[in-house]
Amino acid sequence: MQAATIPHLRQHSHAFDEGNPLAERNTLWAVVLTALMMVVEIAGGWYYNSMALLADGWHMSSHALALGLSVMAYAMARRLAHDVRFAFGTWKIEVLAGYTSAIFLIGVAGLMVYQSVERLISPTPIQYDQAIAIAGVGLLVNLVCAWLLKDGASHQHDHHHSHDGQGHHHDLNLRSAYLHVVADAATSVFAILALTGGKFWGIGWLDPFMGVVGAVLVAVWAYGLLRDTGRVLLDAEMNHPVVVEIRDVIAASPVAATITDLHVWRVGKGMYACIVSLVTASEATPDYFKRQLSIHEELVHITVEVNSHQVSHAH
Repeated sequence: MQAATIPHLRQHSHAFDEGNPLAERNTLWAVVLTALMMVVEIAGGWYYNSMALLADGWHMSSHALALGLSVMAYAMARRLAHDVRFAFGTWKIEVLAGYTSAIFLIGVAGLMVYQSVERLISPTPIQYDQAIAIAGVGLLVNLVCAWLLKDGASHQHDHHHSHDGQGHHHDLNLRSAYLHVVADAATSVFAILALTGGKFWGIGWLDPFMGVVGAVLVAVWAYGLLRDTGRVLLDAEMNHPVVVEIRDVIAASPVAATITDLHVWRVGKGMYACIVSLVTASEATPDYFKRQLSIHEELVHITVEVNSHQVSHAH
């Protein structure tokens, strides 16, 4: 085995996620606002006997957890970016926290269903005016958070556009948080509609029914989070399009080579590392194939091993 030596490749940073100070600050504000409103809605839903309001509060808790994970990821990535203990950066701290919170949210959804069914069987009086007022404030908080997060996303888009003119370096974590805020706003609207229906048209069952709907939304989001985080934690990425792109690059290379082993895993939001083992009859070095693969910017850590009948190269 021979090691390929190219001077400019000897130092390699493991800080795979770029910083976004404005997004971190705005997301922190969104966490504070959301956590406060979550407590108010859960307490108000329990006190005023509104399952729709209570469901909206619990759903807002999932939103608070998602935003909290984003803030933690920004902070940990900044503080531990150069910690040599983390071979591929600190991004998976966020992923592990997301997996844990998803398990908790499934339990919350089950509790919401239980309480809503209980209210359907044994209805209790609802203080509609107070519950509607709290739900309205919750909707306002969601809209403010959406504005904060959209502003951070827009700022980062403008920053990257002015430097490289490309649109695939968005903070996907921030974008997912923004979309989740919009979904939370819709849940608040459902709660307001349920409470309004009960107050003016006497449809008392609509409130606990919306509680069940809110529980389903929490469960669906928690399942999606479990699926996505579990796939990352288990490095189940071999069906990702980047794997096909790697195979296509090697197949189209002027130097004939066969892939004998390929491993791809995620090391950041939209960023991947790969290990490729090749067999070729030529004298091409690993760095030759690394340059071929580097056209795909999502591949931020590439290791290539080349084997031939005459000599083996590794890097």
